[in-house]
This record gives sequence, C-alpha cells and structure tokens, in this order.
Amino acid sequence: MAGNRFRYGQWQGGPDPLAPPYDVRAAVDAVGAEVLAGGSLRDALRDLLRRGPNNRGGLDELAARARRLRREALRRGDLDGAVTRSRALLDQALAAERDALRERTDDDARFAETVLDNLPRSTARAVQELAGYRWTSDEARQTYQRILDGLRGEVLEQRFSGLRDAARAAGDPAVQAQLAEMMRDLNDLLARHARAEDTTDAFAEFMRRHGEFFPEQPGTVDELVDVLARRSAAGERLMRSLSDRQREELAGLMRQSLGDRLAGELSALDAHLRALRPDLNWQRGERVRGDQPLGYGEATGALDEIAELDELLDSLDQQQPGATLDDVDVDAVARTLGRDAADDVRRLRELERELRRQGWVSRDADGLTLSPKALRRLAGTALRRVFADLTAGPRGQHDLRTAGAAGEVSGASRQWEYGDEQPLDVVRTLTRAVRRAGPTVPLQLAVEDFEVVETERRASAAVALCVDLSYSMVSQGRWGPMKQTALALSHLMVSRFPQDALQIVGFGREAMPLTQQELAAVEPDMQQGTNLQHALRLAGRHLRRHPGAEPVVLVVTDGEPTAHLDPDDGEAYFHWPPLPETIEATIREVDRLTRAGATLNLFMLGDDPGLHRFMAAVARRSRGRLFTPDLGDLGEYVVSDYLRARHGRR
Repeated sequence: MAGNRFRYGQWQGGPDPLAPPYDVRAAVDAVGAEVLAGGSLRDALRDLLRRGPNNRGGLDELAARARRLRREALRRGDLDGAVTRSRALLDQALAAERDALRERTDDDARFAETVLDNLPRSTARAVQELAGYRWTSDEARQTYQRILDGLRGEVLEQRFSGLRDAARAAGDPAVQAQLAEMMRDLNDLLARHARAEDTTDAFAEFMRRHGEFFPEQPGTVDELVDVLARRSAAGERLMRSLSDRQREELAGLMRQSLGDRLAGELSALDAHLRALRPDLNWQRGERVRGDQPLGYGEATGALDEIAELDELLDSLDQQQPGATLDDVDVDAVARTLGRDAADDVRRLRELERELRRQGWVSRDADGLTLSPKALRRLAGTALRRVFADLTAGPRGQHDLRTAGAAGEVSGASRQWEYGDEQPLDVVRTLTRAVRRAGPTVPLQLAVEDFEVVETERRASAAVALCVDLSYSMVSQGRWGPMKQTALALSHLMVSRFPQDALQIVGFGREAMPLTQQELAAVEPDMQQGTNLQHALRLAGRHLRRHPGAEPVVLVVTDGEPTAHLDPDDGEAYFHWPPLPETIEATIREVDRLTRAGATLNLFMLGDDPGLHRFMAAVARRSRGRLFTPDLGDLGEYVVSDYLRARHGRR
C-alpha cells in the first residue's frame, strides 16, 4: 500500500530461514582431503565439527567464548564481600553507639562502653555477643539489624528465588516459623524421594501449600531437586573458595542471621541435595579475585556461572566416550553465550544429523566414523587423483571414463541395458535403427536400437598390498601418500575389476589384514619394528585362498625388516640393526611366494642404502621389480603396476 514504511534489520527469530542448506558432500570431501593428506579419520571428523561449516560457528569458537566469559567471572570481585560488608556495618553501629554513650554519665553507660571495648575481633563472634545487647542508639540498633536481615535475605533468596519478600522479613517470628515449616516439609519430601517412595501425591500437596516460594514451577520432585541442588552446590563452592578464617566468619554470621531453627533446616536440606545429586561439583573452590566486594548472592551467582561454564566446556570438548552434540545443553548455551551461539549449536547438530541421515557417517562406541558410502567416495577421489597424474608413456594413460569394461572383445554383440559400460557396436546399432525406421535422413536413434560389444571375462587376480604402518612413515611424511595409494587401488579393483580379490596388509612390529574402512581409520604403530616377514605370510594366505587367480604381491615400505615372528611362541621379536634370523625368516616367505608363482614388486620410499641393498636382492631373488618413486608418484606407480601385472603370464 502507498505510504507504508518498512524497516529492515538483522534476523532475530532464530536460525536464518534464508540461509543456504549445508553442502554435506563438501563436508565429506573436506574430511577425505584431511585423511588423504595423512590425517586421522576420527580427528578429521571431529575437526569438521570443531571448525564448523565454512570455518565458523564451530565448537572451538564456542569454547573460546565460554573460556573468555569464565576468565571474566574469575575477575568479578572479592568473594569475602559478605563478611567485609558485615564488618563495615558493625563498625558503623559501634561508632554510633559510642557517640550515644558519651552523652550519658551513668554507670550503665560506662559498663556498656566496657562491653563494646572488649568485643572479639572476629566479626561473627562480635555479632553473636551483641545479640542480647541493649542498644542506646536507635541508629546503631538499626544498623546492627541490617547485618542480620541483609545476610539472611541474601542466603534465603539465593536458595529459594521465590523468597525475596519473605527473606527480608524473616526476622519476624511468624515469617520465620512459616519458612521453617516450608523447609521441614521440603526435607521430608526429599527424604521420602531418596528412599524411592512414591512421592507423586506428596509433591502435589507440597506445591499446593508452598508453591509461591518456587516461581520455576517444577513439575516433578527431580525437577525441584535440580533447581535447588545447583544453588546449594554454589553455596558450598563459595565456602570452599574462602580461606579457613573467612569460612569460619561467614558460617558464624549465617548461623546468627538465620537462627538455630532455620539454620538447622537449611543444613539438612543441603545434606539431602548432596546425596541426591552427587554428580555436581560440591568440592571445588575457585580463586575469584577483584576489587569489588561481592555479597553472598553475588558471590554464589558468580560461582554458579563458572560451574555452568565448566559443564558447557566439558560438553563442547566432546572428548568423553560416546559424546554427541546432543549432550550440549542448548538452553545453557543460550543463557551463557547468547542466542547466536545456541543457533550455531543447532546448525552443527543439523549437519551431524544430515551426515548420518544421508548415510555418510555412522556412530560406534568410539564416536563418528565414515560409512562405506563415504569411503567409496573417498577412495574414488584418491583414484581420480592417481589417474590425473598418469601421463602418456611406458605406463600408459588410464582413464576410468574411457577404459571400457574389464574384458576382451569376443566379436558378438547384444542389446544395451542400463548400467552397461561396454563400448557401442556402431554398425549394428545403426542397422537396427534403419530396420526400425527405414532409410530416412536424418536417422533417428531410439534406446532400443543400441547394441554393445560383448566381452569375455579376463582371468582374475589375487592381489596383496602390504603397506608399512611404522612410525617412520608418519615422521617422514609418507603416511598420506600410502593411504591414498591403498584406497585408490582398492577402489579401482572394486569398480573396474570386481573379479579380482584384494587384501590390504598393514605391518609394523606385527602385521594385520585391513579392510578399506580400517585402512582409512588406522593410526601409526608407535612400537618400533618393521615385520615384513609377517606381512608376506599373510599375503601368502590370501593368495592360497584364490588358487585360480593371478597372484600379485605389492610391498610399500621405507625400512629394512627389523622384526620377525619367533617360530617357538609366535611372538614378534624386534632388534636393530636387523638380525640374520630376521632376514632369513623374511627371505623364506619371499621364496614361498616365488614358488607359488606370485609377482612380487617392491616400492621403496626413502634412500636408505641398507634398505636399497635388501630390496634389490629380494627383487632379484623373486624375479620381481624394484621401484623407487617420489612420494607424489607412489599412487601412479602402484596402480600402473597392478594394471600391468594383472594381465599375468596365464
């Protein structure tokens, strides 16, 4: 309508409804890039959430904000402010009383001055001794009463937020009796709850009688306990944060201000809450420092805020076994860090849920891990990188998009079906089209016209890829190229040569077979030892399980054999420099593979002379080949060698 005015500003209604959806595949690719560079799979997934999408709004950023607020809370003021204020009020009261006594000349006045002069230096004990003192000055009496009323009000208001008005008037015997009755009923309710009795009716009756004291309106006993326990724990942490003298002073002032009856009920309440919520931090004190003296309520409020920030930091850390983003209390994030931070947590939850919903990640006992679907994408990326590096030359150029199916042309053809990758038989395709539509120009092709060339199945290969997992592979920057090479080879075999059988064998001090998923998540072996003998033994077992296949063994390593399996107990034995027994045990496995007709090709990383002599001798003995590729060419060498070796001698 004409004349209408509109004002535009930042969206304030929660997550931006116009924000673009997360590119989940891009997130998976970012994780994959980190893994292929040699990073840990779990660390990469964790870092994705820690950095956040587009490197903003992640857990690390939220944790940094929480730590900053915690540091500010630790500098908020002096926790001994309640005692300091009481001391100042006591000094004012005593000064006003002495002024009034000096105007009198009777003996009672002189006796009163003597009483005041001999008061203990302790604020709490002085306040206690003045409980029965008959004040001459009305101003002094009122100031003294402010000590009791003020501290009583702060304590009760901190424990029961609905007692703001009643706490101020708790010096009235009638009000004090009402408060004591409420706390007695509360202690009775919590005692029954601790004994696992049914307290449904008792809780309803308690809220009917005393509900005005609890503006939070808890719906169950557990909710009531949660509200009260946090405040009680904050009070206990305040006591733990004070020195012994300060703690004694504050406790004495609290007993004097509350009276025996209220103090007893409050002590019983704290005991019940501690037993019902032992998981809260009751024992930890904090070194809060600052120039501003904090009253009891302000001090416990600061400590409660610090405790909430500590809990938030623990949940944002995500280090506990099985931790998820669902463990992060969004309401607590909103209270402490603001609504924008709560929106960031919701976005991270949405990203994690989308990764799970779309099948990119799964969760096990140790946390998130990539699903088989994501591993296929990761391995495909590794393979594309390898083929992108392949150049025309002696090894040839291999492009999955144009290589055709894994078979030899038989001379026959058949009608094309969805999913066929065989090359088209152009002549027979055009012939079918002419028969269907006649000799028209231009010739219109239909789906049913296409025929593809029939191929014969090639002989399969059994491939064992033995990869070194020793720590030197990490320290020398060879871990990433090794992983990328193994993943690329496994994806090539699954996608192009499914009739082939691949077994990845990782070896450090001992060897172990690895699946594609285990390879992506494997961490370096921190133990010393390169047990090539064990790796070749496992490779031989794999080849024997496929007796009709072309046997191929590929070894990627950067160190001489320094470990072997003891023939007596089967335990791995390490020694540096390599022992003759280790070399002999390794050579025996090489000879077994050679007698089985396996092609044994070695890829040596590094330029260690001892390793080169050993590898060259093994290559000559097994009639295999030795390669010394640069790290960037490792994948190209291994994949090309597999493609060459799989044609075999059969």
